[in-house]
Amino acid sequence: MFSKLLAEFLSTALMIVFGVGVHCDEVLNRTKYQGSGHLFAITTWGFGITIALMVFGDVCMNPAMALTQAVLGMIPWSYFIPYTLAECLGACVASLLMYVIYKDQFDASLEINPVRVRNIFSTNPLIRDLPRNFFVEFFATFVFISAILGIVKNQPNLVSIGVGLLVWAIGMALGGPTGFAMNPARDLGPRLAYTLLPIKNKTNNDWQYGLLIPGLAPYFGALCAAAFAKFYLGF
Repeated sequence: MFSKLLAEFLSTALMIVFGVGVHCDEVLNRTKYQGSGHLFAITTWGFGITIALMVFGDVCMNPAMALTQAVLGMIPWSYFIPYTLAECLGACVASLLMYVIYKDQFDASLEINPVRVRNIFSTNPLIRDLPRNFFVEFFATFVFISAILGIVKNQPNLVSIGVGLLVWAIGMALGGPTGFAMNPARDLGPRLAYTLLPIKNKTNNDWQYGLLIPGLAPYFGALCAAAFAKFYLGF
């Protein structure tokens, strides 16, 4: 059990190193790649998840995926909460590390809109419409997890690459409204890090949005994906 929890912690942390790191690079002043845009960021997320899966193998890196696997009997139910905690902790620790790495750039970015700086760590809609935001995260997660299970079933030797391409495609197609968390750990761990960090000129962390949309909607998407996997994919 300990080795599984360590793998969840480390794989999620590595994913966030790539993800939060690329947002630091894209947003903050005096980085090499400031202003590179959403394609730069989404591609790095996709590549980073592929690398994390290649390194750590059969991991969830996502409490919503852990829920799906528990429902389908792929992991014991007793693993769900420990996996969730390990993943959220890994995401938080990695975000703290990225602040240390980019500390000089954070200090050079005090005039940047503090909401943009907060969004380095967590997702946020440009148009705040909570019911629609909830549906977007629910649907994106349903597509995400359903497609992963389809890849596992039909292309088992291409899972790492397939999931990275999937993240890239979903980010480009469905990332516009909310920033596509699809993963409570990906949002809540870094959001907690932002709360803890001594970043100057902070804005409100918007826990209402964080807990309701990226914190809850992916679980509903995961349950629907489990039903799809059971009754259509034959899991």
